[in-house]
Amino acid sequence: MDSDLIKLVNRLQETFNNLGGELDMPQLVVVGSQSAGKSSVLETIVGRDFLPRGQGIVTRRPLVLQLIHTPVPAEGERNQGPTEWGQFLHLDKRFTDYNDIRKEIEQETFRVAGQNKGVSKLAIFLKIYSPDVLDLTLVDLPGLTKIPVGDQPSDIERQIRNLVLDYISNPNSVILAVSAANVDLANSESLQLARTVDPQGRRTIGVLTKLDLMDAGTNALDILTGRVYPLKLGFIGVVNRSQQEINIAKNMQDALEKETAFFRNHPSYRNIAHKNGTKYLAKTLNQVLLNHIREKLPDMKARLNTLMGQAQQELSSFGDAAIYGDKNQQGALVLRLMTQFARDFVSSIDGTNIDISTKELSGGARIYYIFNDIFGQALSSIDSTHNLEDQDIRTAIRNSMGPRPSLFVPEIAFDLLVKPQIKLLEAPSLRCVELVYEELVKICHNCTSMELQRFPRLHAQLVEVVSDLLRERLNPTSEYTQSLIAIQAAYINTNHPAFVSGSMSAQASRPQRSQLPPRPASAEPVNGVNSSAEDDDDASSQDTTSSVTPSGRSVSSTLHDRGHPAVPASNTATVRKAHRVSQEQPHRPHSAMAATGAGGRPGKGTARETFLDYFFGQNGPGPVVPERQAHAGQIERVGRDTSTADATLNSGLMAGRRSLDGSNAAFDMKSLGRHIEALPSESMNMSVREEMETSLIRSLIASYFEIVRQSIQDLVPKAIMHLLVNHTSQHVQNRLVASLYKPELFADMLNEDEGLVAERTRVKALLDAYRDAFKTLSEVNMTAM
Repeated sequence: MDSDLIKLVNRLQETFNNLGGELDMPQLVVVGSQSAGKSSVLETIVGRDFLPRGQGIVTRRPLVLQLIHTPVPAEGERNQGPTEWGQFLHLDKRFTDYNDIRKEIEQETFRVAGQNKGVSKLAIFLKIYSPDVLDLTLVDLPGLTKIPVGDQPSDIERQIRNLVLDYISNPNSVILAVSAANVDLANSESLQLARTVDPQGRRTIGVLTKLDLMDAGTNALDILTGRVYPLKLGFIGVVNRSQQEINIAKNMQDALEKETAFFRNHPSYRNIAHKNGTKYLAKTLNQVLLNHIREKLPDMKARLNTLMGQAQQELSSFGDAAIYGDKNQQGALVLRLMTQFARDFVSSIDGTNIDISTKELSGGARIYYIFNDIFGQALSSIDSTHNLEDQDIRTAIRNSMGPRPSLFVPEIAFDLLVKPQIKLLEAPSLRCVELVYEELVKICHNCTSMELQRFPRLHAQLVEVVSDLLRERLNPTSEYTQSLIAIQAAYINTNHPAFVSGSMSAQASRPQRSQLPPRPASAEPVNGVNSSAEDDDDASSQDTTSSVTPSGRSVSSTLHDRGHPAVPASNTATVRKAHRVSQEQPHRPHSAMAATGAGGRPGKGTARETFLDYFFGQNGPGPVVPERQAHAGQIERVGRDTSTADATLNSGLMAGRRSLDGSNAAFDMKSLGRHIEALPSESMNMSVREEMETSLIRSLIASYFEIVRQSIQDLVPKAIMHLLVNHTSQHVQNRLVASLYKPELFADMLNEDEGLVAERTRVKALLDAYRDAFKTLSEVNMTAM
């Protein structure tokens, strides 16, 4: 019965190793430092040389050694076959030569652990059948080391330590701590590791090797009797073969006789010789293992009961394969899985899914995050006038006037400038649609269950149908979002109450400008009579102000300079008046052109000449020269230098027109275009009126843009929810049924994953093994044991 019990444990160990079971079997784990004599102890127990030997670390994979006692053959049966053999779990072959067993261990180690000195946790299972052994299960682990030697990995100590701890931490294991007697026991690494997992020493057996190599006058009697380091299972001393004896292949039987003689004749050990030696160690290990199995049997049965329940539950989650092949039940199964998929999709959006995550945002919460944080912050980060320079606004105002001067800021300029700014809202709005679409696709892919995972083709078809539905709704949603922006730009409602209050607050918040300088008196006579001093005072008392009409349209009370017909005047008077105008009047291109054409040029002044000189004056269309350029008392021309004009100016309509110094005064249209293009760079300083108009337009744009931004921030999420999210949620069930509920597709969609089929087979076999083991353990006669 005892041998049957160990064989039962070995059989369960093999079964669970192949199937990946979690039942920890009772076993003896051999732990010790390198060169402590672990391999020699095992070989002595077996009575054969079969373990690899060499320098440095040799055992690099755990070796599960199962010793199985076979009956001694009768006299007539000895020639029928070998009485001893070895067999590996990974090979269906019997080894009768122990040298071949050694080579196979080395090759299998190299196959998994590599040619270097690294270690592996994958164990090698070896059974040895012999009439000379007792039923035992031993696990030989790599020897503990401190310093990597040769081509060993730098972390070899940590690797081996973790490997050893994995085995000895199992409460069902018995630790066989091997230590050399010629080394101080306080430095024993095997005992140190054993104490970490077995502090009371209840399942640790101490083995002392190399007793014959101790210094003269010393002995290990106190250790063997338990007075130095007490262990419940005690210490056992052994004497192994020396390296010289191993090299000459000394017979194991001779080695055992030498060991027996050593203990019997040694003065310190003769009284305890019957409790030491390899034979006593094998018997003790066999008895300890049996007692340990008996002790752990109730726990093993309870553990098996738990594992059977878990395996049954896991097998049930895979479903019954017989149902999937029944055509009468395939339709109901597909319809149920479709309905569950659609329900999970909608519940994930609504936030009512029972499997909702508590670690991160998911489902509809991510859509809200897109609306509120990403989209809202994107709109708020847009500066309504960041891409509008003052020169752009001034140019728009001038272009909207046409050839006529305007009393007020033109409304057309405001429309021209605010519409492109509204278009800035289109890009983040369309991006918001794309983000919500992508999030819905993610939700669709995450909608699965354990039952649906068994059918990858069905799941892929469900995801594809919902993705097609989402793609169909993406384009209409994007187009409607674009139309929302176009609607806002189509009609600029300046009567909006928020726009009025916004404009007024913008005007109120604008800093007060200093009082404008008095407007200079006109340098031209009115009706042939020069202006009087009173007229100059009246003109200088005009202030330039800006206001907002009740209808919300910005106007300016500043009037443009008005040109008057030129009258003949002497050159001296004209120069003096131009000099005075340049000192009192700020630089303005509009008035500058008028002044140049009307009163800034000497000579005769007919109506035709005045009109032509306004465009093609002798000094060009440049502005009046500032004071710093006319301090010498004469006028310097500003504009294109015509001193080197080409010969084309000497003929045609402008032929004969000369300036004061005799050069051509006219520009052709091409040079006029170049002059207009160069004009902004020559006149960057805006007049006071232009600064006020630019600031007013900028504040109005900001006010109206804020109205549109708030409207778009409210309408775009509503449009997305209506056209994309809600529409998909309402029609996903109908679309799935219409696209996939077809009997000819059932067989293909219900084709299970190959990996899942293999896993179901493995779990079923494991469940059967658990049941057989539980039945076997239940049949064990505890009274007989």
